[in-house]
Amino acid sequence: MEATTNKPIGEFQTAQEAIDWIVGRMEKLGMKPGLQRMELLMEKLGNPERRLKFIHVAGTNGKGSTCAYLASVLQACGYDVGTFTSPYLVRYTNRMQVNGEDIPDDVLLRLVNDLKPVVDEVAETELGAPTMFEISTALAILYFGKVAYPDYVVWETGLGGRLDSTNIVNPIATIITNVGHDHMDILGDTLEQVAAEKAGIIKAGVPVITAVEPREIWQVIEAKAKEKKATLYTLGDQFSLSRVESQLDRQSFQFSGPFRHIPNVTIGLNGEHQLKNAAVALMTLEVLRQYYACIVDDEDLYRGFEATRWPGRLEMVSQEPRILIDGAHNPEGAATLAAALQNVYSYRKLHMMIGMLATKNHTGYLRHILPLVDTLIFTEANFHKKGDAAMLADLARELLREMNREVDIVIERDWKQALHVLTSRTEQDDLAVVSGTLYLISDVRSWITYQTDSDKGW
Repeated sequence: MEATTNKPIGEFQTAQEAIDWIVGRMEKLGMKPGLQRMELLMEKLGNPERRLKFIHVAGTNGKGSTCAYLASVLQACGYDVGTFTSPYLVRYTNRMQVNGEDIPDDVLLRLVNDLKPVVDEVAETELGAPTMFEISTALAILYFGKVAYPDYVVWETGLGGRLDSTNIVNPIATIITNVGHDHMDILGDTLEQVAAEKAGIIKAGVPVITAVEPREIWQVIEAKAKEKKATLYTLGDQFSLSRVESQLDRQSFQFSGPFRHIPNVTIGLNGEHQLKNAAVALMTLEVLRQYYACIVDDEDLYRGFEATRWPGRLEMVSQEPRILIDGAHNPEGAATLAAALQNVYSYRKLHMMIGMLATKNHTGYLRHILPLVDTLIFTEANFHKKGDAAMLADLARELLREMNREVDIVIERDWKQALHVLTSRTEQDDLAVVSGTLYLISDVRSWITYQTDSDKGW
C-alpha cells in the first residue's frame, strides 16, 4: 500500500513560491490594459465572478478608506465581506481578505496551483501572457467565488477603470470617489480623459455614487451614467454632509440623503477628506438598503463607521518621536495632507521624508508641501520605478527659490538611513512625516511596527 503525503498537487510547493511567481510577472510583463485576457481566464474558470455581489470602487484618491468604511459597516451588520485592494502594505495576501482576515496560505497555494495551467493556456493564445494584476484579480475571484462565498465583495480598481482587470465584474453598486492628477502617463493628458477612464466601470442600470468635482469633470461621469441609464448620486446634489465636530482621531458629521437624514456619524480617521469618503460610503450603504434590501441597523452603522481604520493614511506609527505616515503621492493627495498638517496636528518643527515613483506629478505635489516643512529628506523606495532622490531635491530647490523660502534639504537614497536621519532630527515637540509612494510607506510601516521588511508588490 502506497504511503500518502500532504504534498501540494501542482507546480508550487509553498505559498511563497506561488506569490513569487505572481509578483515576479510585474517586472517581466508590466501592465497591459485590456479585458480580453480576463474574459478568457474567467470563461476557462467557469465564470465564478457571476456568483458574487460586488461594490466596484474607482477614483484617484480615497478608494482605500471608502472600501474600509464599507467593509467595516457591512461586517458590523453581520455580513461576510470580501475585500480586494491594492497595493498592499505588508504582505501580498493583505490584498484579498474576508472579514479583515487575509486569504490563508494553504488556500492561496491550492488556488494558484489550479490557476497556473489556465494562465499557461491563455499565454499560448494570441492574447499573450496574463499580467501580475490579472492573475491577482482572478485569484481573488476564485477565492471569493469558490471558497469563501462572502455576502458582499468590496472591489477596488487597480488603475483607471475601463480597461482595468477588475472591470470584468458586473457590480450591484459603483463608486467613483474623485478624479485627480495620477497615472496620467497611462490614463490620458487631461482630467476629463482620466474621468472617462474611471467612468468606464459604470454598468447598465447599476447605481453610481460619487464625490467627483469640479462640474466639467463630473459631467463626464454624468454623461456615462445617462448613457448606461444608471442612477447617479452626487455629493453636494443628491446627498450632503455637514461637519459637527473635528478633533484628533475623532470627527463627526450629519448626513442628508434622498432616503433619510442620519445625524452624528462619528469616524476615527483624520482629515476633512475622510468626511467625504465616509459620506460616499454611507450613500452607498443607503443604496444597498433601498435597492437590495441590505439590512443596516443604525446601531451597527454607527459602530462600523467608528471602528474603521485604514493603515498608511495619516497614521501615527510612533509617539517617541512622533512619526506620521501618509501615502499621498499626487497633487490632490498632497493638498489633503497639507490641510491636515495645518488643521489637525500641532508641532514646533515639521521634518518630512519623501520617496516618489518616477512617473508622478512631482511639481504639483511639492507646491503643497514646501511651504510647511523645516527639513526635507529625499529618499528612494525599494521599487523598480522609484524616482531619483537627487532630481527631486533639485526640483524642490527650484520651487523654493520661486517661493523665496529656505528649507534644509537632505538626500539619502537608502530609505532606512533616511528614516534614521528623520528620527534623529525630530525633537519632543516636533512632528516627523513620511510620505510619497505606498511602496515606501509599506516598508517604513513594517520596519517601525514589526522591525521587518514588507513584501513588495502591487
